Amino acid sequence: MWYSENWKDYELLDAEGGERLERWGDYILIRPDPQIIWTGERRDPRWKKADGIYRRSKSGGGKWVVCNIPEEWCIGYGDLTFKLRPMGFKHTGLFPEQATNWDWFSALIQKRVKQNPEKKPSVLNLFAYTGGATAAAAAAGAAVCHVDAAKGMVQAAKENLKLSGLEDAPVRYIVDDCKKFVEREIRRGHKYDGIIMDPPSYGRGPGGEVWKLEECAYELISLAAKVLSDDPLFFLVNSYTTGLSPATMGYMVMTALGGRGRIETGEVGLKVTKSGLYLPAGAATRWTSK
Repeated sequence: MWYSENWKDYELLDAEGGERLERWGDYILIRPDPQIIWTGERRDPRWKKADGIYRRSKSGGGKWVVCNIPEEWCIGYGDLTFKLRPMGFKHTGLFPEQATNWDWFSALIQKRVKQNPEKKPSVLNLFAYTGGATAAAAAAGAAVCHVDAAKGMVQAAKENLKLSGLEDAPVRYIVDDCKKFVEREIRRGHKYDGIIMDPPSYGRGPGGEVWKLEECAYELISLAAKVLSDDPLFFLVNSYTTGLSPATMGYMVMTALGGRGRIETGEVGLKVTKSGLYLPAGAATRWTSK
């Protein structure tokens, strides 16, 4: 399992009975997590003193039943700063488990920049959300194309890069359907040295049609593979879809890339302070050309 030991402002304090007890900077949150199917004693007093509690409804959806937190606040990861806010469907605007992937591709970017300081590696970040990966790649020295279909998420990404002192970094922000954008990039002949994909489990196409990641993952990966440069650095695919195992994603990536390069697959996770164990929080496939 891949995980980051570098968080200071985020901590998974405990995981019991279908919920996480988390510290986000100065605030304690309780949020549901379907992976936590075990139960135990909740001895940490912060279970009873949470600043924010999100509960799912039996009829679908859910809401923040306790919300004694600001509308917005910030936390840091290394030199990066991110603005958080209580959002729908339990989210805060950041996925802390992804920090391990940020560290991984940042090291590859920094190595390439050191080898050739005159040329910034180009990175395409698809389904880029609020820009955690975009900020990490830009800070490492890459020129980034940030693509997300939600205008509000792209605006949040711009704010996060500004907070991180990266407002002048070479980042291109695109509000568009990711599949349609990649198809146009193929026609235009644009290439990227690194590709990051973090597609949602479910989504809607440009015509409002509903799609499931299991049904279109290979098509998305195959299209993105066509915009890799002739001297690529990496291809990263994240997934929160239980129907797609790390090995399955790895097979799709390796097939789309013609069997070349080196691939690793695994879970990303978060260390639970109370138990010292690691909570699975998604899957990732990491490809490098060498």
